[in-house]
Amino acid sequence: MSMNRNLDFGLEEALKMTLARIRPLASEDIALWESVDRVVAEDLYAKVNSPSVDASLKDGYAVISADVERASESNPVCLKQIGVTGAGDPEHMSLKAGITVRVLTGARIPGEADAVVAEEFTRKEGENIVFLNFAEPGRNILPKGCDVAMGKCIIRKGQKLTPGLVGFLAAAGYDRVALTCIPGTAILATGDEVVAPGKPLPEGKLYASNITTLSSWCRRFAMPVDMRIVKDSAAEIRQAMASMLKESDALITSGGAWTGDRDLVAAILSELGWQQVFHRIRIGPGKAVGFGMLYGKPVFILPGGPPSNLMGFLQIALPGLLKLAGYSDPGLPLIYARTAENLSGKYADWTQFIFGKLDMRHELPVFHSLRGASRLKSMADAEAVAAVPEGETFIPAGSVIRVQLLK
Repeated sequence: MSMNRNLDFGLEEALKMTLARIRPLASEDIALWESVDRVVAEDLYAKVNSPSVDASLKDGYAVISADVERASESNPVCLKQIGVTGAGDPEHMSLKAGITVRVLTGARIPGEADAVVAEEFTRKEGENIVFLNFAEPGRNILPKGCDVAMGKCIIRKGQKLTPGLVGFLAAAGYDRVALTCIPGTAILATGDEVVAPGKPLPEGKLYASNITTLSSWCRRFAMPVDMRIVKDSAAEIRQAMASMLKESDALITSGGAWTGDRDLVAAILSELGWQQVFHRIRIGPGKAVGFGMLYGKPVFILPGGPPSNLMGFLQIALPGLLKLAGYSDPGLPLIYARTAENLSGKYADWTQFIFGKLDMRHELPVFHSLRGASRLKSMADAEAVAAVPEGETFIPAGSVIRVQLLK
């Protein structure tokens, strides 16, 4: 069975067209300590070596390894100590045969030394050190640049900075970093029936849960949000779209996306001069999703039904926003999971999405679908999304598939 042939694009093609038309925002120079969870705007190369010198991994004695190659408890070797050096000491000592220097952890390795004997394998006798164990070349030495090598690319453009990567950049000589600007997102809900949370709810109306959910997703990625609700009035919608997009980097509309008498969004966007890329694609739920450009900025049309609204956002709008924010791999993270039950799709030529929970108590997570009576409860409880892709209508229980993580 085939669905409406007016839906010309499948998910893969629609997403490809979306990402191809969006360019990341400009970059800004940010203090390193403020950069966590931001996206790097350019490839970053180490400015220094870390460690900056060959350094000792232990408190012990720097030696020329040939001097102690036969050392053992039954055959102790005695060397003369000529000094002590610690981490950060400016003096650079050198060794020659028969000589040793006491080195503390992190200390620069003296010239000609090629090993460090840990102090537990030594004993002191006057000015001499008795070695009770050997040390091959390189033992207990942290080579210069082994953690960070100067000139090496350490972080690629489009990576999100974790706390660990921020520390890595500090070790590589950075105190500021170029990051892609965070897109401000406008979210506009249309509908006479939609009421803002906190206001009285007249009979026949509903609270604006859709845009509250979308706003929360944007905030998860630190995107500032301008959120408004307008009635099914062409004049109000037109004015809100123009003013909101003027102050934001992207616009998401929620509701009014189909072809009914009060579905005004697409027509108003056309009047404003948007360049439509697509409107309605072969996915379920969410087929009324649309994308285009207006005033050089991306605009996403989302249907009003809660599952369709969220799925259109997750599959098209969110990847587009993340591309705008500079992510090199925009979209939800993917993991492998095993299906707990059969998954089925409606049509062979579209993608069917299914909300579900994950049982992590197994070697491979198990995906349990949430096709319950309450749409909102299923969406609220969902930890992942599975897909029956184009070309398939049935995935048997026990199959290993990739699922998108929501939490």
